[in-house]
Amino acid sequence: MATKTSEDTAADTTAARHDDETTEGAGTGKAEAAGKAEGAGKAEAPAGVPAGGVAAGGAVAGGAEEAADGAVAEEAADGPEDGTEGAGTPSGVGQGAGAVVSAALGLVSLSGGWVGSVAGARQQLIGQLRTSSTAGVGTQIKAVYGDAWHTTALWAGFFALVALVTGVVVLARPAFGTPGRPQASWIKSVAWAGVSLGVIGLLLAILKYSDALLALPSTG
Repeated sequence: MATKTSEDTAADTTAARHDDETTEGAGTGKAEAAGKAEGAGKAEAPAGVPAGGVAAGGAVAGGAEEAADGAVAEEAADGPEDGTEGAGTPSGVGQGAGAVVSAALGLVSLSGGWVGSVAGARQQLIGQLRTSSTAGVGTQIKAVYGDAWHTTALWAGFFALVALVTGVVVLARPAFGTPGRPQASWIKSVAWAGVSLGVIGLLLAILKYSDALLALPSTG
């Protein structure tokens, strides 16, 4: 009985040791698995950022991106703040061109221009052809020089009238355009210059055609 008891005791001791080794191996395996998982989490985290702060950093980045998108949408809804004009807003280029044309025609009206000079020369040639050499001096002067002078005055008056009308249209255009949109100061200045030159040219044309200015010499 004593021998059998010793054998049983030795067997129990061996089994207990075996159980302790198994338990220790399982604990070691769990520790290694946990270490590998922690190492993988640290490897996936960005450089210089703790593994626990990755989720918080992503949330902050997403919030900043949403705020930037909201600011862009609000700016697009409010429109440009630098005073730029929209695609459908008139730029005033046509009014500026009209003002320049008015001033140029006003200058041309003071002399009659190239067209007036050619028309006067043509009328002078016609007077020479239609007037006989036996006609009186007064008749020849009127047919050769007087009619040509009147023709030049007519063309000068035409240019002056066009300059006057163009300048008035440019100045009156804002009243029929976009409400509250002021006209550029340089457009007003050039348009007023065209109107002034048109009035002066029209007045001079009337005086020349009526022989009140630079009338033909008297032959009597």
